[in-house]
Amino acid sequence: MTASGSTFTSPTDATILATYSWDNLFVPAAAVQIAHGLAEHSARYDRLAQALNGAGYLVHAHDHRGHGKSIDGTPGDFGKGGFDALIADTAAYGATLREDRPDLPLFLIAHSMGSFAAQSVLLEHSDLYAGVVLSGSTALDVLAAGLAESEDPAGLEAFNAGFEHRTGYEWLSRDEAEVDAYVADPLCGFDLPDETVPSLFGAAATLADPKALAGIRSDLPILIVSGSADPLAGGGELVQLLGHRYREAGVKDVTVKTYDGARHEIFNETNRAAVTADVIDWLGRHR
Repeated sequence: MTASGSTFTSPTDATILATYSWDNLFVPAAAVQIAHGLAEHSARYDRLAQALNGAGYLVHAHDHRGHGKSIDGTPGDFGKGGFDALIADTAAYGATLREDRPDLPLFLIAHSMGSFAAQSVLLEHSDLYAGVVLSGSTALDVLAAGLAESEDPAGLEAFNAGFEHRTGYEWLSRDEAEVDAYVADPLCGFDLPDETVPSLFGAAATLADPKALAGIRSDLPILIVSGSADPLAGGGELVQLLGHRYREAGVKDVTVKTYDGARHEIFNETNRAAVTADVIDWLGRHR
């Protein structure tokens, strides 16, 4: 990994969070904040970050509380502040990045759990960003209702129900090497505390509320990217619903793009080069 490391202190409860910067650029055009998903960590985005560097973007990320180098105790444990504190961390780190480089537009690329946090961040802090990319996201209220009715096991393993079972994580990508790397990584795929997954859905009703969504500034560009075979996307219907809700709330520039056959981790998919190129193209048109 080529990133430099540091730390960020959460203003919520003084939790120390590991941070990474890919910043080997003399004259950057913009900056990107990456928010990773559940049971993974920011170092997994090195390939994406280097591609963004090559396109002229400074890239910054932090390991969420309970994840990566920010683990202090039980992996996946958000601490007393819960998922609300993780949401606040994401916004606070974004604000710090804006303060550090006010001359640069700041974009957010948020994946899976990171995208759930981003959905909440946008309700009150959409002014932080020049644009937002949501990857592996969903309409949380509809997904929660579906999981509640399912007889499949709880936790991340539930999402593998519709796929071949070689490792139990085939739902992440069609690329077996990427799945194997995830399984071999001790900071990925760990057993989660019982309260972790349910806590992700705490804001689901609010995120579907038109009055709450109206708090997002109307000129914020939003790109929602997903694999059509991502179990969180509901065959694409749930990401289309998410985009529809933003448009109905008055957000004028909302794009939803699904990649046929791709699974949850589209930046680690067999077609990742095309996905990355599409995201970089979108960023370039909105900076």
